[in-house]
Order: sequence, then structure tokens, then C-alpha cells
Amino acid sequence: MVEPVVVVHGGAWAVPEELWDESLQGVKAAARRGYGVLTAGGSSVDAAEASVVCLEDNPVFDAGTGSVLTFDEQVEMDAIIIDGTTMEAGAVGAIRNVLNPVKVARLVMEKTDHIMLVGDGANKFAAAHGVQEVDPEVLITSLARQTLAKYKKYTSTVYHLFNKTEKPETSGHETVGCVVVDREGHTSCATSTGGITAKMPGRVGDTPIVGAGGFADDQVGAVSTTGHGEAIMKACLARHITSVMGTGESVKSSIQNGLAHMESRIKGFGGAIAVSCKGEVGTHFSTPRMTWAYIQAGKLHYGIHPNQHVTEDL
Repeated sequence: MVEPVVVVHGGAWAVPEELWDESLQGVKAAARRGYGVLTAGGSSVDAAEASVVCLEDNPVFDAGTGSVLTFDEQVEMDAIIIDGTTMEAGAVGAIRNVLNPVKVARLVMEKTDHIMLVGDGANKFAAAHGVQEVDPEVLITSLARQTLAKYKKYTSTVYHLFNKTEKPETSGHETVGCVVVDREGHTSCATSTGGITAKMPGRVGDTPIVGAGGFADDQVGAVSTTGHGEAIMKACLARHITSVMGTGESVKSSIQNGLAHMESRIKGFGGAIAVSCKGEVGTHFSTPRMTWAYIQAGKLHYGIHPNQHVTEDL
């Protein structure tokens, strides 16, 4: 038997000090939500979805409510969910006007023969399966509007949010994600994002791409990534990390390996959370900060700064 664990992240970027507490409280709440589902008898997929829904509903994070804006002031979101037992996956790209893209991703996994639906097709599918469409204004925060006003140049946004600058810009970018393993060693992952500020309409990042934004395989473990999407796609970061894990390397070292490869080959920065099929947890990031939390064996673990690891009793 495996000691079950739920691990979540709130995004790897230059999180400003005024958001540290809210971001940490958000990831801790999401870890509790997913762990509660798992201990109540839910599957690893149920737990991953529940944790990400909690993050999508929190306007502090760039996913669901709180998503950043495209160049033309629209919200377009991406999400993925993967069942590591069957390796079935579902994803959506550039979906609009729904509160929880990860729920639609799960519907794609369970109700279609496809893996990903995008744009209007994703919205039509969601509506056909009873997902309520919301007014676009419901998803937009004042921070998202301020951020777009400040950044109208895509290259500036990407560089300052993810790279290790001495004075990094602090506009919001926070992909969210979760990885889970249950007592039987069944794994899953889920990742969701509003993307990057001022992106071109129709841009889809790494999040909904199997092997980039997430990966899960019960033979190895599960990974959820965050950071510069174009770099993560080029590096196939989630799959890279699980491949290294499969050689017997520790989970944290595997993440470090993947991030180092992405930085050296592509000059890209980001972070990831991962769990092995045996319950070993790893978190690491190459950006200034990343919020993360996990629950295992009656303990809540969390952090935001490099090398920070706080532990509390539940």
C-alpha cells in the first residue's frame, strides 16, 4: 500500500509580496480539498479535479476566475486532466466563458474519443454537456485589466514574468496544477491556466498538451508543470521529468534535471510538482518563487520561496 498524497501548485513566477499570503492560503486550501475527496473514497482523478477547481475558483490565480487577458481583452483558458491508471486524457484549449475548464477537460476524457477540443468546439461541447456559460466579465479581475494595460508587448511579458531578473516584473501569471497518488498507487494530474497576459487570440500554451503541461503513468508517477509555455512545450517538460523518474532518480532530482535541461537548451524557466507511484513527493522551480502545498500522513507541507519547506499538523 502507498501513503496517499495530494500535491498542488499555484504557479511559478515572480509572485509579488502583496500576494504571498493569499497565494499560500489558496494552495493550502486546494490541497485540503483534494485530500478530503481522496480520504472520503474518491479516486485520484476526483481529487486532482477537486483541487484544481478550488484553485480555478480563487481569483488570486491565473485559472478560471482571475485568468489573464489576451491582447484583445478576452479570457481564453486551457486545461488538462490525465488518469495514470488508464493513461486516458482530456484537455481543452482557448475555451471561453466557463468557470472551470478542468471540468470540461474531464468531460472530454470521459465522453469523447478525443483528447483535446479547442475554441468554439470546446465551448459547444461544454454547452452540450450541461456546462453553464457565464458572462465574460465574471472571469475578469481588476488585476487582469491592470496587467494588460501595463503589458501590451508579448515578449516583455514572457521575459519578465519567468526569467531570473534582478528586478522582475510582478504582474500576475499563475498556472495551477495538482498531482495525486492514492493507496493503490493510482496516479493522476490536472493543470489549468488562463495563459499569459497579452497573448495573441487563439494562442494555446503547454498546459493542455500531454507530456508538456502534465503527465501521469501509474508505472512511474505524475507531474504538473508551470512557467513559460512555449519553452515547456519544446522541452516536453512533464514527460522529461517522468522519464528521469523512471530511471530510479529521486522525484526532486528528476524535476531539477528537467528544469536544468529547459534552461540550458531553451533559456526557459518554470517549475513543477511531481509524485511517484510509491508516494515520493518533489517540488522545484527555476523562477523567483512558486507556491506549492501537499498533504501526506497527517501533515500539511507548503512553501513559496526557494528552499522553503514549512510543515504543520492537520
